[in-house]
Amino acid sequence: MKIGFVLDDSLDKTDGVQQYVLTLGQWLSNTGHEVHYITGQTNRTDISNIHSLSRNMGVRFNQNYMTTPLPASRRKIKQLLLEQHFDVLHVQMPYSPFLAGRVIKCAPKNTAIIGTFHILPYSRLESLATRLLSIILYGSRKRFDRVLSVSKPAAEFALSYFGQVSSVVPNAVDVRRFYRGKKIWQRSDGKLTIVYLGRLVERKGCMYLLMALRELKKQKALKDVHVIIAGKGPLLSSLQKFVRDNRLTKLVKFVGYVSEEDKPDILASADIAVLPSIGGESFGIVLVEAMAAGADVVIAGDNTGYRTVMTGHGDQLIDPTKTTEFADLLKEFISSKNARKSAKKWQAQRAKQYDVENVGKQILKVYQQALKSKFKMR
Repeated sequence: MKIGFVLDDSLDKTDGVQQYVLTLGQWLSNTGHEVHYITGQTNRTDISNIHSLSRNMGVRFNQNYMTTPLPASRRKIKQLLLEQHFDVLHVQMPYSPFLAGRVIKCAPKNTAIIGTFHILPYSRLESLATRLLSIILYGSRKRFDRVLSVSKPAAEFALSYFGQVSSVVPNAVDVRRFYRGKKIWQRSDGKLTIVYLGRLVERKGCMYLLMALRELKKQKALKDVHVIIAGKGPLLSSLQKFVRDNRLTKLVKFVGYVSEEDKPDILASADIAVLPSIGGESFGIVLVEAMAAGADVVIAGDNTGYRTVMTGHGDQLIDPTKTTEFADLLKEFISSKNARKSAKKWQAQRAKQYDVENVGKQILKVYQQALKSKFKMR
């Protein structure tokens, strides 16, 4: 089968949608399928079959920095589709009318078009923008044979804002890669390691973690702990200032951006992985990665996307804005080895559900069913 993943953004980044595309693409390639990537402006050369069809401009959306395509050449799109004869085009949604929208409109009738919804708007502004986009994309959306969403909240968003019914197939994670993580930050003095991994933007909640740590410092409950803050973003300087002003510098270490290659090691080093996002999450890839890497316990922000991964274990979810409750939950897991051990056991089993070996087979079945339906209609 020849499959083309369609992504308006660049593959030079490592955000959730890019991880979804590349993880599934690698699995499909490993199982004998030919995979291509039809993308916005992409410069990387370490991946085969990238077709970068537009120049992109940077924008901020959902407190993420992303790129959106300028109008792509219809001639180049038609030429690519004519040369490649794709069986399936798998479009990441919502999408731009200037690249993915044009690919969809130019696609041959015998090509199955599958879509996957990834986002959940964080604010009213993003909600209004996506509603407007749904109107603009109305014509091209009729071409889809099947539409998926990475979670129930994403499916509800697709229905509410786009009028699009979708089936839930979760994000795929290369769980085996995270199994190989090593405890590179393990302390010789026996102190527990708390790890925050994520962008340093408001909705990811790092400041709320620091506020909870300040509360625990007042209680003198941090003598057996050190904290790693991994990530970059516009809040870095204000977070560092908070640490200095509250005399947390001996406790908290900022290590900057962590590459995809190093991510398994830093998550494996966590006795407690804290991922306190306050919203705008459609799933929780980093939660699954932390579970697979062997973090003893994952504490997550109580938002709709993260609840998808943490179903049945609400005791590890927290409203990060409630500092006292956040501090109490941290204190519970810092002080109880048994609580950490119990969490680690169920987390390891949960991570397996999202392994690309399982999710990839579900996606492949969707492709096959869509093609079969097209064949019957001919």
